[in-house]
Amino acid sequence: MPTKKPKRTTSVSNTIRLSLFWAIVILAALAMWAFFSPHQPLKDVSISQVIKDANEGKLAKIEGRGNDLKITVKDQDKPTQASYINGGVGTLLREGTLNNKGKAVISDSAPSDNTIMWNLLTIVLPVVLIGILFMFMMRQAQGQNSQAMSFGKSKAKLYGLDKERIKFEDIAGNDSAKQDLEEVVDFLKHPKKYQGLGAKIPKGVLLVGSPGTGKTMLARAVAGEANVPFFSISGSEFVEMFVGVGASRVRDLFQKAKKNAPAIIFIDEIDAVGRKRGSGMGGGHDEREQTLNQILVEMDGFDSDTNVIIIAATNRADVLDPALLRPGRFDRHVTISLPERKDREAILKVHFKNKPTDDSVDLDKLAAKTAGSSGADLANMANEAAIIAARRDSKVITNDDLTEAFEKVAIGPERKAKVMNDHEKELTAYHEAGHAIVGHVLPDSDPVHKITIIPRGGTGGVTWFLPPEDKSYTSVYEYKDILARAMGGRIAEKLKYGDDGVTTGAGSDLRSATQIARDMIIEQGMGSKLRNQVFHEDNGGLMFDKMTRERPYSDATATEIDKEVEALITEAARRAELVISHNMPVLEKLKDALLEHETLEEDAASKYMAKAVLPKEAALHK
Repeated sequence: MPTKKPKRTTSVSNTIRLSLFWAIVILAALAMWAFFSPHQPLKDVSISQVIKDANEGKLAKIEGRGNDLKITVKDQDKPTQASYINGGVGTLLREGTLNNKGKAVISDSAPSDNTIMWNLLTIVLPVVLIGILFMFMMRQAQGQNSQAMSFGKSKAKLYGLDKERIKFEDIAGNDSAKQDLEEVVDFLKHPKKYQGLGAKIPKGVLLVGSPGTGKTMLARAVAGEANVPFFSISGSEFVEMFVGVGASRVRDLFQKAKKNAPAIIFIDEIDAVGRKRGSGMGGGHDEREQTLNQILVEMDGFDSDTNVIIIAATNRADVLDPALLRPGRFDRHVTISLPERKDREAILKVHFKNKPTDDSVDLDKLAAKTAGSSGADLANMANEAAIIAARRDSKVITNDDLTEAFEKVAIGPERKAKVMNDHEKELTAYHEAGHAIVGHVLPDSDPVHKITIIPRGGTGGVTWFLPPEDKSYTSVYEYKDILARAMGGRIAEKLKYGDDGVTTGAGSDLRSATQIARDMIIEQGMGSKLRNQVFHEDNGGLMFDKMTRERPYSDATATEIDKEVEALITEAARRAELVISHNMPVLEKLKDALLEHETLEEDAASKYMAKAVLPKEAALHK
């Protein structure tokens, strides 16, 4: 992203250039006026006539400048005559030359000739200003040429100053990743200890994790712990439309790092340049692949005593070129997972450390509700809570602010301005009640956390399920219950308004259910006929890659996958219909409560669904 500083510099340069231009124009006009304006020449008179007129009182002033005299006639305000006398006005003052009247008009010294100086100035100054403008423009041109010459220079940002130093203690959670990175820190601090035993430290460390998990912060913490320079650059900054620029920037970056060794090079989003080669439209000659080749060459060129370590980050390790991952390059992989409950609480405490809160704020409770959230998500929640508190002119953050911030980040802000008619409100209430009842009675579903018919985000209403604790695995039973509760809204609409009375309100539910079902079959091997088989599809890469890449399974298998997905969705819809049909009184009761209150929290929702039961036909196991 361009910064504001270059823009300000450009603005200043333009201002200077414009000021110089108008100064030259004005001075040139003055010079023309001075050159072409008519001047009245002085009349030459003899010195005897001057002496005579002076003695007769006809002169007002005689000014001398050396041997030259300028005479001002009486009743005039400037000289009109000129004369000459050896010895200047001193000769005129001798005895016998002038009487008292004549001596009275004598000036010992004439003032400097300002007219000549002014004329000279008006001619010379524009020339000087033109010269300055020319030099300024030449310097600008040289600067642009320098920028053009630096096009192939690395754009890496250098960190390592004390005020920018980050250490492991500044990062909450990620304990396992920190342990894996301590080896790198120790090598940078004590390289001779390893070299003495003939050990080779990994040249490259690949940080793999979901967006927002703190990969960049951990890399900077390694540099902070080792107290070494940290060169940071994004993978996309290497690639330009001009061939060879990326490779040039790679060479420049590695040269800088070697000069500042021991040092760390951090390449964020390395998948931008590190994707598998040979799949692009340019074959092996596109700019991205040339950049990748240069990275590989530079990593191979590291000597054993070159204390430069490359750390890269990505959330798509599966699309990286195998040459990057082989031993001797990025052979050390550190997985950064989403934070667990205790880690989430620690992260929240870090972000609330400098924020005033009252006694009602319970960060442990919030940590329990935020399963699956990244560190960036938690930081955003803390910031949103502060904004909400400030918006209502409060000096402290309350638990209500925290809850609102959590819901805003998780499911989107409330859209109370959206107006729904009575039919739409009733339909939304039935829809959300259908989700809630199915999820409530199914044994392997997460409990209902909140039900609302107030539009949030891009939805008309929300039924929110939260797991009571973190989960590492998901069973087939759990997946099928998730599918059934996703179908609950559409089934409730169908039972109340008929097959053709269903609306587009279930569109997002159906898309989500279909995606989960396909993932079960293709990625998890959870089909009935295709169980224990995985048909992974690489969804990354360019569109051209997808068009030319062969599918990893046959057309017959693709047809079977479609049948399996259809069977899962059909089964989920059948189970949801069984549950709702069996609990129609509860559906009506919950619908009425939603129309009255609009939002039901966990305890209130459970009270209205207390009499809901699971029919035997909908159960998957005892």
